Amino acid sequence: MRSVSYVQRVALEFSGSLFPHAICLGDVDNDTLNELVVGDTSGKLSVYKNDDSRPWLTCSCQGMLTCVGVGDVCNKGKNLVVAVSAEGWFHLCDLTPAKSLDGSGHHETLGGEEQRPVFKQHIPANTKVMLISDIDGDGRCELVVGYTDRVVRAFRWEDLGEGAEHPMGQLVSLKKWMLEGQVDSLSVTPGPLGVPELMVSQPGCAYAILLCTWNKDPGATPTSEGPMEGTREPLAARDVVLHQTSGRIHNKNVSTHLIGNIKRGHSPDSSASGLFALCTLDGTLKLMEEADRLLWSVQVDHQLFALEKLDVTGNGHEEVVACAWDGQTYIIDHNRTVVRFQVDENIRAFCAGLYACKDSRNSPCLVYVTFNQKIYVYWEVQLERMESTNLLKVLEAQPEFRELLGELGVDPDELPAARALLHQTLYHPNQPPQCSRGPPGPHLAGPASWQNKEPSEPPRRPHPTAVWHLEDRECTLLGKDGGTLGCWGL
Repeated sequence: MRSVSYVQRVALEFSGSLFPHAICLGDVDNDTLNELVVGDTSGKLSVYKNDDSRPWLTCSCQGMLTCVGVGDVCNKGKNLVVAVSAEGWFHLCDLTPAKSLDGSGHHETLGGEEQRPVFKQHIPANTKVMLISDIDGDGRCELVVGYTDRVVRAFRWEDLGEGAEHPMGQLVSLKKWMLEGQVDSLSVTPGPLGVPELMVSQPGCAYAILLCTWNKDPGATPTSEGPMEGTREPLAARDVVLHQTSGRIHNKNVSTHLIGNIKRGHSPDSSASGLFALCTLDGTLKLMEEADRLLWSVQVDHQLFALEKLDVTGNGHEEVVACAWDGQTYIIDHNRTVVRFQVDENIRAFCAGLYACKDSRNSPCLVYVTFNQKIYVYWEVQLERMESTNLLKVLEAQPEFRELLGELGVDPDELPAARALLHQTLYHPNQPPQCSRGPPGPHLAGPASWQNKEPSEPPRRPHPTAVWHLEDRECTLLGKDGGTLGCWGL
């Protein structure tokens, strides 16, 4: 397991308190660039844009916001911000850009007024987690809400008018599921036939698949959750399929999180089952395919409280990202290669995804909410490769490297000799090389190569030279024409 260090960081101002699921990334203004949405316990919704430390705009909601999301919940081809409070207030916010901006690019409001939701409706209270996605394969988005009393409900937006600037309608209830354990995560992943499957985490590194049967039952009609809250809803237990993952679980009541629909390439097979991952508070991480096929399992010594997915290599394969309370972050690929990253503060909320921090483009980022009134956004979170490598493998990909080895009398295919030459160039530049074949080559770089700065026009060298940068604690291997063959930190 190797450690990485990301230095591209932006610190955002945030003075409130929030629940773990009251933070997300999404395109709130439909400009193809993602923003950061944060809801606090006072009902204030803040949207951060670019690298500005202040909120781009704010919106005042009712109650303690427990979960926020961004998506086309009204199925109008337009993203809206959804905020749900613990008291059961569902808010829709249409955060389109204002016509006038101040000098710093912030929205001007009359009399300091905040933005207001364009729609509000009361649904059952004690909300905990939320999902906006197509869960039944009909091409339309549904709203799925998990509650603290082990209940999951599905809603759909029903239009009551056309042509209005803002949505006119209401949420109607589609189904209610009762679970055996606490609900910590909701996700959707493609099933064996490519049809979406709604998944919910269960304690003890378990999960359940919730069956969407309203399309199969012609007698079932959606009902409004507002004025018809008192109506009885069937609790069909057969519509909850519980799965216990393989392996020994020390604590069957440990909280579990999951993430589904993990991509495995730029052109995935639509008929193939999706990958999904689970993590537990006691440090268990699992990647699975289908119901009972375990691809790998990893055990770490940190308490994992958040699970995300992110393509950090740019190859279309999304890595699993898990965060612990102490800031330790694990990035694991499909081959079980682990990379870790440490944030030097305790974390109370975490999310990962694409965010347009610089240059008007989305880039992979990690978002940490600390206990010190700060939100840290690490952007350009990218790695050339997940697996470990060495200098010799990197140099072998350079055609000039083989030519230089030949000039020095070293067989390029004889790895021990090439490795010995590199070792001598790096650590014993004063001594002549000990070549196993051919005439002895010229001496490598001597004391004259020890310098604090590279010359503006490096001379041509008949042999590879190690140049040490003492101030930057770096070493560069130069070819005969002054070109760089490799560079690494000390």
